[in-house]
Amino acid sequence: MLSNRISKNLRVLDRAFRREAVSCKRVYDHDIPEIPLVVDAISDESGVAYLHLAEYARPHDRSPDEHDEWLEALTGAAAATLRVAEERTFLKRRERKRRTAQYERFSRVGETSVTPIVVEAGRRFELNLSDYLDMGLFLDHRTTRGLIGARAAGKRVLNLYAYTGSFSVYAATAGASHVTTVDWSNTYLEWATRNFKLNGLDPASRSHRFIRADAMSWLESADSDVRFDVIVVDPPTFSNRTDRDTFDVQRDHELLVTLCLERLAPQGIIMFSTNFRRFRPGAVLSDFREISAETVPPDFRDRKIHRAFVGGPW
Repeated sequence: MLSNRISKNLRVLDRAFRREAVSCKRVYDHDIPEIPLVVDAISDESGVAYLHLAEYARPHDRSPDEHDEWLEALTGAAAATLRVAEERTFLKRRERKRRTAQYERFSRVGETSVTPIVVEAGRRFELNLSDYLDMGLFLDHRTTRGLIGARAAGKRVLNLYAYTGSFSVYAATAGASHVTTVDWSNTYLEWATRNFKLNGLDPASRSHRFIRADAMSWLESADSDVRFDVIVVDPPTFSNRTDRDTFDVQRDHELLVTLCLERLAPQGIIMFSTNFRRFRPGAVLSDFREISAETVPPDFRDRKIHRAFVGGPW
């Protein structure tokens, strides 16, 4: 059943992507309720194929051993359909109750990390398929990255909650005059600098800044005279990994966006996005335009994977 659905999806995606080379795509997106998986097919810059699967844990009547066998069979079926070797197939489990799981590192003592380099729209990115729940590049933001890149030439760009810096790479390679990348995690900032180097960019250049900070605290304390032409803000749904007590996107997004607007240059633009499914836009977003229908890529059956709002003269 899973193999047939993946094969069907591939035929559809071949048509959807006939005009562009997409090396990382979602080939199964929880299409069948009884199989709560997402499956991402990855081809690195040398053409080597990998498979990244995630199980969204659901109640079931299987014993632990039976469930492991079931998952192993599904993983094997997906790998066989896509002709991916077992050693390049990675299965993760997402628990809905653990809202900060994307920041956790798996314990793999003594094992070698698997970090293929992939190409997206001519940019090179390092993935990590083995060590973290997420692999380092959010595929649902493929389109939004392109939108930012298309508007970055000659502009001062601020990327908040930057993760591994993919928006920053798009902006810098598109000719941004200055790119500031802010994230709380040293691990992700170091990853972002590696992504810069992969694209022939010097992270030590005066045109680029990498700042380890809580985004909201940094906005409140940074030089008030500095303004940005393009601001990207893609916060987590929830986090306790800040210098504040917690961050909750529903509770805190109005203050966050207000602080961003205070840093926006005249005629500047801002993109705010969230993956929180029950998100209710506050008054601060009333003058923004929601573009979610345009930004979720065709390989995502889940059309609510993110919501994106833009402000300013887009």
